[in-house]
Amino acid sequence: MKGKAIFTTNFLLNGIFVIALFILVFTSSVTYKHTVVINESTELLVHSYQIQIQLERLESFVKEAETGQRGYIITKDPSFLQPYNSAREEIKNPVFTLKYLTSQNPQQQQNLDSLLRLVNLRFALLAASLDIISEENSNKKMLDENMAKGKNVMDYMRIQINMMVDLEVANFNKHQKKYNREISITPVFTLILFIFTMIFLIISYLKIQKDLIIQRKTNEKLLISIESIKHAEIIGEFGISQWDMKTGEVSFSDNLYALLGCEPQSFEPTVANYLKFVHPDDRHIVSDGRKKTLENNANPLEYRIIRKDGELRHFKSMGKIITDTERSKLHVGIDRDITQQHLSELALVERNRELENIVNELDSFNRVASHDLQEPLRKIQTFISRLSDNELAKISDTSREYIAKIKTSANTMRMLIDDLLLFSRANKIEKVFEQTDFNILIENVRQELSQTIEEKNAVLTVGHLPNLNVIAFQIQQLFVNLIGNSLKYCKPDIYPEINIDCELIQSNDYPILNTDAQKRYYKISVTDNGLGFEQKYAETIFTLFQRLHNKSEYPGTGIGLSICKKIVENHNGFIIAEGKPGMGSTFTVFLPE
Repeated sequence: MKGKAIFTTNFLLNGIFVIALFILVFTSSVTYKHTVVINESTELLVHSYQIQIQLERLESFVKEAETGQRGYIITKDPSFLQPYNSAREEIKNPVFTLKYLTSQNPQQQQNLDSLLRLVNLRFALLAASLDIISEENSNKKMLDENMAKGKNVMDYMRIQINMMVDLEVANFNKHQKKYNREISITPVFTLILFIFTMIFLIISYLKIQKDLIIQRKTNEKLLISIESIKHAEIIGEFGISQWDMKTGEVSFSDNLYALLGCEPQSFEPTVANYLKFVHPDDRHIVSDGRKKTLENNANPLEYRIIRKDGELRHFKSMGKIITDTERSKLHVGIDRDITQQHLSELALVERNRELENIVNELDSFNRVASHDLQEPLRKIQTFISRLSDNELAKISDTSREYIAKIKTSANTMRMLIDDLLLFSRANKIEKVFEQTDFNILIENVRQELSQTIEEKNAVLTVGHLPNLNVIAFQIQQLFVNLIGNSLKYCKPDIYPEINIDCELIQSNDYPILNTDAQKRYYKISVTDNGLGFEQKYAETIFTLFQRLHNKSEYPGTGIGLSICKKIVENHNGFIIAEGKPGMGSTFTVFLPE
């Protein structure tokens, strides 16, 4: 019976609301429409009246000018010319007003243009008459003819003015007929509205019946969802608590009892009973967390639980206040058993500690490489360099060959140690960023590589480069490696040509820039005409110790491009390589704006 009463009430309320809404809309629309039409009629009437007034003013000024001229002709008194002269200036005001009033009516604009031509013609005839009078031997016949022409022009002017007035009256009458016609069909609209309302009420009734069927099906799905949540609680090892802040009623899900090691509903679900399972040292965490939740300032809580069987478990809780349509507040809490996660985090901390020890060992290796390994190598190079040509001449050819190989190997070893130290330095970066002009860095690189550039007659062309916030010495090393790479792998019979270009791009223009689509990058390309390489090696050449050519043909350690990649990554950028054998190569660096 209660459900039926709710249904009947809702139906009546919906029906009344719909009918009232449509009546209000119809009444408002009709009232608004009638108001608009009345306003339009008033505005049109005022508009027509203003046009008539201005036409009368225009005609009045022309008549004043004509009267003044006649007085002057009869009396020869110059004072009669004053109305004539003032009329020529004062007539501008009604002319300007008429142009504004007829700006939306092309037909009236044409009529006004015709009228203004007649006005101008009339003033021209008046001026001609004055010229005839001013002559010493005035010709009365010419004056009479001119006066007759003026009379005809005035007649045409009156006709033109009457046409404009009649057109305004016709427009107003047309508008009034339209208004009267619309008013007459208002009852028809009312009848249509009534029929439409009845149809809508029927449709609403059918829709509500359909909604009831859907509601029953939704209730069935809700029961399935509740069962699914119960299974999800078991699988996810979490439980749900609810606290009605209005009635004080608290409820625990069955799995929350299970997480506490208890049978479902084996004790009264209250906050005090739950706190009995919380570790004594952690109870303040739960109490303070509930207070923060009530202040809408909730954060996840982690605390320990002592189950009924005495086992210690780690819980993580999160609470939220939910307000229903009746403004009642419901506190919903989710308590999850994170014991395994906690143990995994402890293992991860221990693993990180081991990694830190490994890093420290690598730092020790770097120190050894930079000092202890270089010292004996430095002595080997020093003692070999002290062997004079005479001393070398006294030993056998085989011995000299061995000494030359030792010298070459020592130089290679030094290059390898220096490059490894440089690579290590790029990995262990001190992030000291500063605004830097790349054009200055390139000029420094040019000076550093000047000897090689001169020896190979290389041409280095550099476009305009940006100012960016970077680690200056690393970016300079980046260009030293890239330009040095182009100089090293040049064709033996062709002078090296190296071009450096820069442009600002959007990240969504390049798939490699898998970042924010609105982010912008500076694309800096280093292109040469050297040996090039197979495109299949475009990624492997950035691998540590990776070489594409024999060591005896082109000296090097295979670390330079790895250093380039590490430097670019330190600046949150990207680097790619493109090449064709015998056609040269292009290394492109993308640095964020």
